[in-house]
Amino acid sequence: MREILIGEPIATCLSPSVYDMICKLGFEVRENCDISSIVTQNGEVCWKKITDCMVYTESAQGLDHRESVRLLGPVCQAVHLYLSSLPKGEFEVQYAPALQWTGVPELFPEILDALRSLESPSISLSLMKLTSCLERALGDVYLLIGKDCPFLLRDLLASEELAQVFGQPVMDVLKVFVGSPRGLNLRNVLWHGFAAPQEVPPKYCSMMLLLTAGLGQLLKGFLQQANLTLAHRPFVTLASVEDLIVFPDVTSEVLSVLEEVMKKSTFILKIMLPYWEVALTKLKSHRFADCAILLLVQLETGLRKAFAEVNECPKRLLTAESTALYTTFDEILAKHLNDGKINQLPLFLGEPAMEFLWDFLNHQEGPRLRDRLSHGEVSLPEFPKEAAGQLLAFSFVLLLRFIDGDLLAACKEKAAVRSLINLAATYVSRCHPASQLKKQVLSCEGSIGAWPLLPLPEEAEREPVRPEGDSETDACSSLITEIVAELCCRAPETHRAAHLSGPLPPEQWPLLLHALCSTPVRTLFCPRAVLEVLAVLRRVTAHCRLVGVQVAACVELRRRQWEDRSLRSRQRRNYLRLARSIKLLSPMLYLILLLIALELINIHMVLGKNASEYQQYLRFLKCVLQYAENVAACTRQDRNKWDDAVRLTHAALLKIWTFIEKKQMLMHLAEKSTSKVV
Repeated sequence: MREILIGEPIATCLSPSVYDMICKLGFEVRENCDISSIVTQNGEVCWKKITDCMVYTESAQGLDHRESVRLLGPVCQAVHLYLSSLPKGEFEVQYAPALQWTGVPELFPEILDALRSLESPSISLSLMKLTSCLERALGDVYLLIGKDCPFLLRDLLASEELAQVFGQPVMDVLKVFVGSPRGLNLRNVLWHGFAAPQEVPPKYCSMMLLLTAGLGQLLKGFLQQANLTLAHRPFVTLASVEDLIVFPDVTSEVLSVLEEVMKKSTFILKIMLPYWEVALTKLKSHRFADCAILLLVQLETGLRKAFAEVNECPKRLLTAESTALYTTFDEILAKHLNDGKINQLPLFLGEPAMEFLWDFLNHQEGPRLRDRLSHGEVSLPEFPKEAAGQLLAFSFVLLLRFIDGDLLAACKEKAAVRSLINLAATYVSRCHPASQLKKQVLSCEGSIGAWPLLPLPEEAEREPVRPEGDSETDACSSLITEIVAELCCRAPETHRAAHLSGPLPPEQWPLLLHALCSTPVRTLFCPRAVLEVLAVLRRVTAHCRLVGVQVAACVELRRRQWEDRSLRSRQRRNYLRLARSIKLLSPMLYLILLLIALELINIHMVLGKNASEYQQYLRFLKCVLQYAENVAACTRQDRNKWDDAVRLTHAALLKIWTFIEKKQMLMHLAEKSTSKVV
């Protein structure tokens, strides 16, 4: 397969019309534009000069993006020359106040430095960061008036709310630059990895910088007039990053190998190599967000190239026209192509690589790095080193897939490189709902295991206890024993305690639970029915854990109060009922966790059920969920309904036993399937 991915050098990833729009159209009008007509001496942006460049179609229903870009060209050039020559101190004085509204004013002096450096990759990176922070800030402005902020920048710029604040002509200017595939579309072209460094005219970065300051000036007037204060939404904390650390820190030895591999790997388009080089520089200088942004964008570019070649659709490498969708991560990592055919890229990459990409990019409970960064949702200075390190290590292993055999063999001679390859080859999902369910089950088991096992205070032994609930408790205990014995019989043979001739004793249940949760479960491209069952099981587990936490807190509180002699007579009796209930609730919760773990390892058997059987199965799971919810309500400290918990437990056990006897659990279906194969 590696041979397929070695082709002719690619000159551009921009389609002819997009290349023309970005690289040529804004340079056609040669006239010089006086900067004093765009910016006053004290830095005020003259919006009329800019909005006068907007050209509308005859019907006045829409923008003529091409003609607008053509007329904006000289304006952008004048702004670029102006900002490039503006002393840094003067920039701070004139524009720092107008950029405060973005919430990240420290970003803009850095952008100015990049513009003056004339380093194309840094200018592209600056434009990416500028568009993401602008999107986040515009969302904050939207929320001054509206309620649910649009997720897409395109929809945000088309909103009546922002037009009310800034005026429609100003919003039209932004649409030409970043809000429409018919315009320059700088945000999407860069963030999806289509534009090579030399293809992004620096004057557009300068213009976006000035426009951002101009928006701040307009906003100030609006806020004063409307007597409002702009509030910034807090940054998002990246989820699950700690759970995703599988690769060690990239050492200087590995970096030196990577620098060599980058030049030879056909995964990297030669026109994009400067981005990779800057990414490494950013990592070394501890600019972890910058490193991650460049890596994510170039991973999409490289994977798009591989996608286009293994699926034999070379045109998908280029930006699409305004009438078609770009080929982005969503399609690159999907199971099927738009025409329904199987996407060959997941088969080529293999499940471990796909699981890594889905964990970091797609799963709702993962960090979703690309979304978070591109929409300005995370603080760039606080971006975790670990996330950038994991991306870089994965990227390195991926690049090794696209080099010739001799170089690969030489790289593998280094132990650190071999270790990275092995770790990548054994990666399993951490953020898929099935993986999250395993974590929940083990966390719940831990909370139950932490229940205080201290004996009752001496005085409690002499307290009278009403015996009316004993018969029901005994019935529950008997049912638990039978059901757990049945569940243990359905566990894989490798997980059973072979040395035991009788039922598995309670002290062995946690060991079985951990063994079941260590069993691999296929997670890539799970069908909807599997995800629906997982969602219910996760809700059951969440409520079981809540019961565990509440009971532990209540036991500890009541025990202290008993010893302090601060419990009244009724409260003492309630404490004794609590102690009796714990002896039942603990094995009951273990039973539910064992049931969930067994169903999880057989989760794909749900696809063997017909529609009626599937609905019956869901109803059963929802009965278990109802029980967990009710017991969670009974065990709150302000409720203390311990006798009710016993009654609920008895009713739930009867329902569970009845359904298990029908042999319609997934564990039963798996057993039947195995028998047929044998």
